[in-house]
Amino acid sequence: MKSFDFIAVGDIVADAFIRLSVAEEHLNKHAPELCMPFATKIPYESVAEILAVGNCANAAVAAARLGLSSALVSNQGDDEIAKKQREVLVSEKVGDEFVIDHSGMKSNYHYVLWFKDDRTILVKHEDYPYTLPDIGEPKWLYITSLGPKSLDFHKILESYIVNHNSIQLAFQPGTFQIKMSKELMGLYKLAKIFFCNIEEAQLILNTKIEDPKLLMQKLHELGPEIVCLTDGPNGAYALDGKTGEAWTISTYPDPKPPFDRTGAGDAFASTFTCAIALGKSIPEALAWAPINSMNVVQYVGAREGLLTREKLEEYLANAPSAYKAAKL
Repeated sequence: MKSFDFIAVGDIVADAFIRLSVAEEHLNKHAPELCMPFATKIPYESVAEILAVGNCANAAVAAARLGLSSALVSNQGDDEIAKKQREVLVSEKVGDEFVIDHSGMKSNYHYVLWFKDDRTILVKHEDYPYTLPDIGEPKWLYITSLGPKSLDFHKILESYIVNHNSIQLAFQPGTFQIKMSKELMGLYKLAKIFFCNIEEAQLILNTKIEDPKLLMQKLHELGPEIVCLTDGPNGAYALDGKTGEAWTISTYPDPKPPFDRTGAGDAFASTFTCAIALGKSIPEALAWAPINSMNVVQYVGAREGLLTREKLEEYLANAPSAYKAAKL
């Protein structure tokens, strides 16, 4: 069996990006709202179908482009979308031998309501019977978004890591995983690296704390050795739980205004993990990650803008002098 550097686990999806023009963004104290006329016909500008995405597939492609041997553990239907998604994975040099096609089932298909440079995603995860193939002992296992009925599968993953203790775990929880955080504390304790954004950290910890360093410290107390928080245009943060040292970094300067912000978080988390896997320090990894996020948002969808290591290091070499991780 081939031994992979990086195996991502999660739900692979197809995204249909529907570009809207007749809509408004309303702000309230909780979150922005996308508002459109109801009970009428609304014209749209365009639609673009992006196959083989989702947090896990995005991460696996990012790893492959950065030079790691990469594979994907996922589930899909036995439809035409599934065939095309395998073609995408093969073209991206991502191993697809752990992707299971389920007879008589549909592949996950999401609708992305794309307005200005951001989006609202209508999601539906098919109820696949989650199983874990024999993946051997990859150097890194990257667990991310799974469906709402995947709790038992998480326990299987936890047990596998315990019984193969050479595996390093990176955990980037998705929406449903955050909702069941209390049931997933075993994975928190096993995680070498943990990722979420500020708002997700507050949900996990059930707190209103806003200070990033304090949030990271409290997440570290749940088990992860390294904790990373993203904060959109305000940049990102990382904590080394072993030493207590923490760093922050700004976003990498955009060459032009962002086109579509889908996948920025996936690009950050997977690139940070790959940098650590390649022997980089935490401050170095924290400088790598925003570069891939910056480039991803220049394209439609979460995959096209992912960089090769050569191109990422070129951006890093040409970065402004102020672009570097600073201690908190």
